[in-house]
This record gives sequence, C-alpha cells and structure tokens, in this order.
Amino acid sequence: MWVKICGITDVDDALLAVALGADSVGLNFVSGSKRQIAPVRGRDIAARLPAETLTVGIFRNEAKERVVDIIHTTGLRAAQLHGDESPDEVAWIAERVPTVIKAVSAGTPQAQHAGEFPVPIILVDAAVPGAGEVFDWSLAKSMPTDKHIVLAGGLHPDNVADAIAAVQPWGVDVASGVEREPGRKDPSALRRFIQNAKAAGTSEPAEELE
Repeated sequence: MWVKICGITDVDDALLAVALGADSVGLNFVSGSKRQIAPVRGRDIAARLPAETLTVGIFRNEAKERVVDIIHTTGLRAAQLHGDESPDEVAWIAERVPTVIKAVSAGTPQAQHAGEFPVPIILVDAAVPGAGEVFDWSLAKSMPTDKHIVLAGGLHPDNVADAIAAVQPWGVDVASGVEREPGRKDPSALRRFIQNAKAAGTSEPAEELE
C-alpha cells in the first residue's frame, strides 16, 4: 500500500513521515491554504529527503508555466493538480515534470472523465479537498482501472483500514487526519495511520510508477 502524507510544512515532519514508512510527502503551494508554504521552503524540505521518496507539489488552478517552474526550482519530483485543469493542460505539464497526479472530487463530472487525463495516478478526494471530509467510498470504485487510484478525503488512523477494504486503492493520502493543528503532524497519529494502512494493503509490493 502506497502512503502519501500531505500538507507537510517543515523538515522535521517530512523526515518523521519517511522514517515511519511513508512513500511520498505532499507540499502545498495553494494560495490561501492553511498548509501553504513558500517554494523556497519546499526546496529545503525536498533536499533533506531520500531520493526514493516521491516529493509532490500541490497546486490548484495555477498557471501551468508556474507549476513547472516551481517543480523545477524546488527539486520536487511530482505535481498534484487539484483544480479544473483540462486534459490538454495536464498533458502540457506532464511533458515537463517527472510525474503528475490528477486529483478529482468524487461524484463530479471531472471524476467521471478521469480516464481522459494522461497521468499514471488519479487521486480521488472529497468535494472540499483538505477539509477532512469523508465521502461515499463506493464512488471511487468507478475510477478507471488502468490508473493507480489513490484514496483521500477524511482518512485517519481509525478508518483507513476500512477505506482500503472498501475501495482496494493503490494508495492512500492523508493531511488533516494526522495533524495536531493545520500543518503540524501528530507523531502518534502519523505512526498509527502508516502502520494501519500498510497492514491493510496487500502482501504484494505496490507496482512501481511508470
């Protein structure tokens, strides 16, 4: 089970997440977000992490040129797009950064057409990303089978195993569910979430990204 810890705002939380078994960390560059950080801090965090950790920049309706510029200048390995980006815009970015994750809100027209996005990973979130809201997990079962599906939205240590059992995703993503306050992770919750997610996953290792 691939595990991404999102909303990381400092090096200590990033290093702890990786030490506890996280496969990926997300750094939020969305204007107005409670977890927003400056690109320079993102660069400093990314520089301290192991090469095998997938470092992801989070964007929403950002100019595609700026997405690419931030990914390159910070040294991050992936861009996660949470806005109304069209398949053509996503393709433009995907040609210029190593990995692109397209986030969609469950039950929306964008989610229904998720297969049109030329990306290896689709993240399925609640209607309000980052709000810690659980959605009807059955909606995630309609996602395209040729994509890696990452489940997000209201996950926490006590429900992640049930979510994995219900959806059978390739991975899970969490932000508020392992925090003591916005942008600050709770070490105990972080440890329990990662342990529970990994235990609930299949015994076979997750497929590598293409």
